[in-house]
Amino acid sequence: MQFPESWLRAFVNPDISTEELSHRLTMAGLEVEETNPVAPPFSGIVVAHIVDVAAHPDADKLRVCQVDDGSGALLQIVCGAPNATAGIKVPLARVGAELPGGMKIGPVKMRGVESAGMLCSARELGLSQDHAGLLELDQAATVGQSLRDALDLDDMLFTLKLTPNRADCLSILGVAREVAALTGQPLQLPSVEPVVATLQDRLPVQVQAPDLCGRFAGRIIRGVNARAQTPSWMKARLERAGQRPISALVDISNYVMLELGRPTHVFDLDRVQGGLTVRWAKPGEQIELLNGQTVKLETDVGVIAGGDQLESLAGIMGGETSAVTLDTTNIYVEAAFWWPEAIMGRARRYKFSSEASHRFERGVDFASIPEHLQFMTRLIMDICGGQAGPVDDQVINLPERNPVQMRLQRCQRILGIPLTREEVARIFTSLGLQHVIADDVFSVTPPSYRFDLCIEEDLIEEVARIYGFERIPDVPPVAQAKMRTEVETLRGPHMLRAAMASLDYQEVVNFAFVEEVWEHDLVGNANPIKLLNPIASQLAVMRSSLIGGLVANIVHNANRKQSRVRVFELGRVFMRDASVPDGDLTVAGVNQPVRLAGAAWGPADEEQWGVPTRQVDFYDVKNDLESVLGHQASKLVCIADAHPALHPGRSARLELDGKCIGWLGELHPRWAQQYDLVHAPVVFEVDAEALSEVGLFQPRELSRQPVVIRDLAVWVDVSITYGQLLDTLNSKIQSDATLSIVKDIKLFDVWRDKSAQNTEKSMAFRFWLQGRDTTLDEATVERCLAGLLEALVNMSGVRPRA
Repeated sequence: MQFPESWLRAFVNPDISTEELSHRLTMAGLEVEETNPVAPPFSGIVVAHIVDVAAHPDADKLRVCQVDDGSGALLQIVCGAPNATAGIKVPLARVGAELPGGMKIGPVKMRGVESAGMLCSARELGLSQDHAGLLELDQAATVGQSLRDALDLDDMLFTLKLTPNRADCLSILGVAREVAALTGQPLQLPSVEPVVATLQDRLPVQVQAPDLCGRFAGRIIRGVNARAQTPSWMKARLERAGQRPISALVDISNYVMLELGRPTHVFDLDRVQGGLTVRWAKPGEQIELLNGQTVKLETDVGVIAGGDQLESLAGIMGGETSAVTLDTTNIYVEAAFWWPEAIMGRARRYKFSSEASHRFERGVDFASIPEHLQFMTRLIMDICGGQAGPVDDQVINLPERNPVQMRLQRCQRILGIPLTREEVARIFTSLGLQHVIADDVFSVTPPSYRFDLCIEEDLIEEVARIYGFERIPDVPPVAQAKMRTEVETLRGPHMLRAAMASLDYQEVVNFAFVEEVWEHDLVGNANPIKLLNPIASQLAVMRSSLIGGLVANIVHNANRKQSRVRVFELGRVFMRDASVPDGDLTVAGVNQPVRLAGAAWGPADEEQWGVPTRQVDFYDVKNDLESVLGHQASKLVCIADAHPALHPGRSARLELDGKCIGWLGELHPRWAQQYDLVHAPVVFEVDAEALSEVGLFQPRELSRQPVVIRDLAVWVDVSITYGQLLDTLNSKIQSDATLSIVKDIKLFDVWRDKSAQNTEKSMAFRFWLQGRDTTLDEATVERCLAGLLEALVNMSGVRPRA
């Protein structure tokens, strides 16, 4: 929000400097981003009156002007501006003047004619980019007066960065309230002389949606002169607040909004069909807005309709059908209270924003509508003339102003200062907060313009702001120096990130909002959680998987000629789950687990001379995941299964202790082709909670006996997996105490005679056997291997290999 300091000081004028005022506003929570002068430095420039203009004898485009600068003698100035005519008042840079940029003015000859100075355009003075002609000044300006004084060019522009909860400060009046509370200076409200109705005309208005409009007021004004000139003082304030003057009626509406925080709308009464109806839009309706955009409406968008045509998007922007023009003579001025929830996000949905929607979606004062309507009527009639009808004010459904309680002891404890009851009462009074005190408990009724006072902490914040954060002593907290023991069986998110980073993966943080097509293609989620107010049209749903974001990261890098990418993300996903209740950290119907996902693409190793280049595969990433699991890796089981995002023959469902924890596999070829990836990345996604719980290592005494190594080969059906055989062997070892000497098992060979077209394959196992107290003899080893072979042969489709 931008405004000139002089406008603010017209409401409250504390005896402090611009720098001090800026500092106090910032410390009170209204951050002043910057303060800039209205005009750059220049000197020696005064208001001058062109008395006479004659053609230059030797130049067609130059004129010789006789100029009165208030010194008593006319100056001769040669000027080439097309609007240099007798009778206007313009800026004159006298001889010796210094313009912005350091250029100094001296007497010169232009095509043989003496020129004692320079008549200036707005661009030459750094006031705007307009250089089409001289800057024409108000005829009431005093000749010879310094231009800086005449145009108040020593004024400062304040730019505030407001937080979304402080909608009450989106106006000069709102900021002035804060300054008055901070400095103790009285607030000078603009005096408004009520406009007496001289007409009895009323425009029928029917409010059909009380959840859209809580209060609607308006009045008819006939016989206005829409071509009237906006006063120069109003133009100056609007321009310095970043608004471009358009026409008197529009400028007055913008001025009231900036000064009082009251968005209004002016209808061309003659273009309104019958009365007005305030309602929700009907399916398929569309409206052409003042910005030239035609939008198709949904049923959750409020409108003001006149007969069969739409006149305005409620609280957002007016329609073209009833817009005022320079030929307008009869108008209807509207001011209303629109519920913030009914305005929120609607303008952004149609890819634009407006000053009105910016205010209404944060909350606008609903109690002062009649007074503000009187103020605007007085401005219109003073500038454009006309006759006004009575104010038609309908109160339909206003917010309840429930008292908020604040305990003095709680306030003292949070702020850490011994505030007295009288000091707190003074602060609330200075802010205009009505309150009642009982047993050191303040019961505060929020005013109609404060939508941010809802809980006790809000009131404590108000006390801290006005008391002054700088006055609160900087005392370090005092606590016992008690060491906290870490739970050895739990790994937090930082440890998981460190584990992934140590494996050469780089962490990424992607949006939780994703493209809806990702959910359909990569997750198979036909009903994702949609956002009511997406920040971008393509980021319309909540993610239920991290894979889509990682694939997008790989595509982004591949498009920028990166040949090897390894990324991971630790974050929440969002899925529908009717069993989830509403709680402090949960949302009813939405499950929000934390997942760890990783993706690897390109060569398995960095390019080097000692290792041949090969593309990363399923087993490389599986090994990385096992490294993260640590000693729990032995419990990880990969079960071949299908996933919408993964290759049907190179993907697996991951189970840990019999519980599904995630997926691992190559990206499906169709998605790799769709994203123009030469090689398919390998991705995994697992439940972070399953990785966070780890068991303790169980130390045991190492045997001093020698290890015996034996091999065993069997023929098995091609449908039988290594995992099934390994489970059979482990089960046999656990059930037979004599087989406890088996310390490790590895599969070292798989062979199949494809030419014979048989349905068997050979699998060879290597066993490591070791006794605890004695050296193993050959008989014991043979009995052990025989038992293991018997267990395998008892399986269907397994036979010993000769």
